[in-house]
Amino acid sequence: MHAVLHKMGALALAFMVLFSTMSFAVDMHFCGKTLVDLKFYQQADSCGMEMAGMEMASDKAESHCCSDVVLVIPGQDDLQASFDTLSFEQQTFLVSFVHTYFLLIPDLEEAQDPFMDYAPPPLIRDVQILDQTFLI
Repeated sequence: MHAVLHKMGALALAFMVLFSTMSFAVDMHFCGKTLVDLKFYQQADSCGMEMAGMEMASDKAESHCCSDVVLVIPGQDDLQASFDTLSFEQQTFLVSFVHTYFLLIPDLEEAQDPFMDYAPPPLIRDVQILDQTFLI
């Protein structure tokens, strides 16, 4: 269960890095206050009212009701902060935190198995075969 949660967390973080570094462009076409078309990375199609609006605008001095809105969401270029960009207090905290954190956690290599030095008792006779009791 722990391995599955670990993999799901790693996958979520990978997607978060992917989507934070990508830039998005959304083009929307409104006719009045109604959204008519929405396109990602492309120009939105018009509703056809712009041509009629142009002909009417030549006759009357009024603007047409259609509008285009382009939203550009820039991506993040720098992913790794340099140690030099941190202030002195942040550097001190980072060094002391890492040093303390790694000193508090015991190494797994130093942990010894208490049964390593003990041998099992000698097998004089095999009780399962003598009594013919087998787990199936």
